[in-house]
Amino acid sequence: MKLKRRETEIFTLSFLDCICCGFGAVILLLVLSNAGEPPIIEHTSKALKGQVDKLQQELFELRGETEVLNRDLHGRIQQLSAEQARIARLQGDLTAIHGQYQSSKQDADFTNKKEGELVAAYQKLTAEMQRLLAQNTRRATREEVGGIPVDSEYIIFVIDTSSSMTDFHWNVAERTLREILDIYPHVKGLQILSDQGKYMFSTGRGRWLDDSESLRSQIVARFPTWKPYSRSSPVEGIEEAIREFWSANKRISIYVFGDDFTGSSIQDVVDEVDRLNRTANGVRRVRIHAIGFPTSDDVSVSSSLRFSALMRALCETNGGSFVGLNH
Repeated sequence: MKLKRRETEIFTLSFLDCICCGFGAVILLLVLSNAGEPPIIEHTSKALKGQVDKLQQELFELRGETEVLNRDLHGRIQQLSAEQARIARLQGDLTAIHGQYQSSKQDADFTNKKEGELVAAYQKLTAEMQRLLAQNTRRATREEVGGIPVDSEYIIFVIDTSSSMTDFHWNVAERTLREILDIYPHVKGLQILSDQGKYMFSTGRGRWLDDSESLRSQIVARFPTWKPYSRSSPVEGIEEAIREFWSANKRISIYVFGDDFTGSSIQDVVDEVDRLNRTANGVRRVRIHAIGFPTSDDVSVSSSLRFSALMRALCETNGGSFVGLNH
């Protein structure tokens, strides 16, 4: 009798159990692995970049403060040198007086008279030297630069935007603007007007702009393309500045930039500004300084001279200084 061959089954229950256990182990390993590590690494990288940016910003701020302190230190050193030279001159005067006193001893009456003068002079010189030495021990304050008082807390620029200025002097005007701003490391308020009283920043009409590095950068960036209509007469801009911004508790200076004056009467302008800028008790409300630019092809010599004459008169009567540029 022929026996029937038994067929072998490959996929038995035991085999399937082994396969399932293997897959289960692989899944368990995946679950237990640190699948969240890449996001954590990315988060850490962003946090570190933020810290680096913050430290860089702090570095830039420290550099700016260092520049301001260096300028203040330079000014203090210059003032100290000037005061020391003045003390030396006073000491020389004192020595000379002592010599005069010694040579006058032969005449008693003359000696007594000179002795009194000597004592008075000595006291005066001693008080002056003590005052100067006391000034040197205090923090130096920059009250004047290049003959221009810089004690104001608020400054307004009134700038001629006519074609003679923008075509021939605009780069120099921009550089002069930056130099004046550098004289004032920080003020409580700024404004920029055209000679017709138009504001560089229309949103700041009638109010002070808060001084900051950002604002100064915006002013310098805007200046090359800021060219509103002008009639080459600073009168309207000066009057707008006084009317809108004068305040009894603020020290304000106006800086006028221009190269010619096309108005009809210099005296009428001086009288009108005098009326606006004088309080009832005769005190000037604001200082007025001026920067005169040289004659160009678009400006006659007479018009340029009229501007200089006008601004000299305004500066003289309003506590300011006039500076004429030759290039």
